[in-house]
Amino acid sequence: MTSVFSRDLHHAYPIAVGGNGMYLYDQQGREYLDMCGGAAVSCLGHQHPAVIDAIQHQLGKMAFAHTSFFSNEPQEQLAGLLVNAFGDKGTLAYFSNGGSEANETALKVAWQYWQAIGKPEKTKIISRTHSYHGNTFGALSASGHPARRAVLSHVLCDWPRIGPCYAYRYQKKDETEEDYADRAAGQLEQEILRQGTNTIAAFIAEPVVGASLGAVCAYNGYFKKIRAICDRHDILFIADEVMCGTGRTGTFFAHEQEGIRPDIVTLAKGLGGGFQPLAATIVNSQIANTFISSTAGFAHGHTYGGHAAACSAGVAVLKTIKQQDMLSGVRHNGAALKTALKVAFADHPNVGDIRGRGLLQAIEFVEDKDKKTPIADGSKVAKLLKDSAMKHGLMCYPGGGNPVDGLNCHILLAPPYIMEESHIDEAIAKLTATITEVFGA
Repeated sequence: MTSVFSRDLHHAYPIAVGGNGMYLYDQQGREYLDMCGGAAVSCLGHQHPAVIDAIQHQLGKMAFAHTSFFSNEPQEQLAGLLVNAFGDKGTLAYFSNGGSEANETALKVAWQYWQAIGKPEKTKIISRTHSYHGNTFGALSASGHPARRAVLSHVLCDWPRIGPCYAYRYQKKDETEEDYADRAAGQLEQEILRQGTNTIAAFIAEPVVGASLGAVCAYNGYFKKIRAICDRHDILFIADEVMCGTGRTGTFFAHEQEGIRPDIVTLAKGLGGGFQPLAATIVNSQIANTFISSTAGFAHGHTYGGHAAACSAGVAVLKTIKQQDMLSGVRHNGAALKTALKVAFADHPNVGDIRGRGLLQAIEFVEDKDKKTPIADGSKVAKLLKDSAMKHGLMCYPGGGNPVDGLNCHILLAPPYIMEESHIDEAIAKLTATITEVFGA
């Protein structure tokens, strides 16, 4: 029996007791190859000594000083690193504890920014279907993930949404990549005009869609068109990089590969590497200067925001990524992982698509390969895949078909950046056993 109010009260979870590099170990001594970083969190693997040393050093000096009274050295240092990476002098970074809080903060920044410049009527947030931005009230309201919204849909804000740039499902046979990118981005302008430009505060999207679709990348040019539409209609663009940022896709920010700069970008997961709860909301210089000039300031706060020990972990993670040139490894190993997945599974009758960028890769499963027919009970199959993988000593992140259209039964792979070729071979062998057990040969 347990007193834990767990995610699934009908599931008996193994007790994790140890970790080392690419592996976790349970109370029974079983070993699990972590090919998803938990949820794209453990970017440096488990028990990385540089991060542990940094946290221990900070705890030896001071664990906590409330940020309504003090700043602290790790917070200042981490903010400087993030601002330098963002490349806009005058940018500011706000720290919180997780991706939901980071996106909630981003929404509050947007609303209060428009209030500060005399446009309080700009309140609506446009997002995309098949998106996930967090489990706090505002972040879940902005999410287009039907399964996660279902229980609370009667109380959530019903903001407008457009479709994602999801070529596997939505590109027409006679469309070029450029034509489809134009049409997909054009949905934003149509929705803005439908709602009224003066009512829209922000558009939020993941540069590479994470858990809701499974590593879906937009076609080249899509986000440049999105950026131009937001600029044309005086709307803020929020890039949710909670999962795809902090180097996960091969550049520090995922939006770098789109050739744009958002007004607000959120980071979490890999930012703390799983060693501490940590997230950041980064606002550009224009927004920052507006709040600096405003007598009202920014009305928001969390008790543990900017926590010294958490920020010390973030500094150590970022320094390790840079010092060990891990981003080039993410690009190289990401390409190797995708190739291995395609060689092993591209011809499987239930594998519809293999996709991703860097070390954020996914396999989408279907009933019929030629017709792209969604899995009849995607949520059930996703659970079977996860349970089978765990039985075979493999961790992968499942996504079930959503209750509206049944799309995107998939598994997501987001391994630590320290992954080596031997881990790819091990993962393919364990995935083969898993997929065979669930779908047959």
